[in-house]
Amino acid sequence: MKIATWNINGVKARIDNLTQWLKDSDPDIVCLQEIKTIDEGFPRLEIEALGYHVETHGQKGFNGVAILSKTSPSEVNRGLPGDALDEQSRFLEAVFTLPDTRILRVCCIYLPNGNPVETEKYPYKLAWMERLRMFAAERLAYEEILVLAGDYNVIPEPHDCFDPKVWENDALFLPQTREAFRRLENLGLTDAVRATTDATRLYSFWDYQAGAWPKNNGIRIDHLLLSPEAADRMTSAAIEKHVRAWEKPSDHVPVVAYFDFAA
Repeated sequence: MKIATWNINGVKARIDNLTQWLKDSDPDIVCLQEIKTIDEGFPRLEIEALGYHVETHGQKGFNGVAILSKTSPSEVNRGLPGDALDEQSRFLEAVFTLPDTRILRVCCIYLPNGNPVETEKYPYKLAWMERLRMFAAERLAYEEILVLAGDYNVIPEPHDCFDPKVWENDALFLPQTREAFRRLENLGLTDAVRATTDATRLYSFWDYQAGAWPKNNGIRIDHLLLSPEAADRMTSAAIEKHVRAWEKPSDHVPVVAYFDFAA
């Protein structure tokens, strides 16, 4: 099974890229972030025509997440628990029953950016990360196959960006941000990409400005974090970098992991 995450940066603006990628890459489950549309505006007909079930948690103009899957989930939950006043659409959970009756739980995450750090946006980011940690701890207690996939807006380590000096005062790379990410990982989660390679200059996002893409001045902020039950069954992971070179691209590219759930 192939599970992917991709910040699409506007699903209606990138629908041609999305449908082409679905045909070429053929993922089984896809977590999309920044769909930037309400649920009713999501171009589901084009996606359903390719054989995918669609679940969305949208928001007008910005944010918004979606899960596309070749089989229908048995349960869907919208919104990250822990703050009843949080109205931003950043979290979607889908539960699937595998052929052998085991549970596969996939969460689509669009973690807050947090910039500018001197505003209320940064405390919101850190509070959201703590809510995610608490949620993950609860779900890990189920001892299920769990995949937390999404745009985390976190650069975990210096080698995950082209120049740490450029990012040292950014919310994506501040020590508090990276510490919060480590607290999440330390619950027992595995970073799918880093479990397979220590390569440098391996990125999932390139800014539209300053020739970042042709210079490969990128950052790695899109992650699939796996429970032990998922990590044990992962066979490989990859960043599908070529998509960034397409016409009208998102500034992010898909990150994917392959699993053998027959084991």
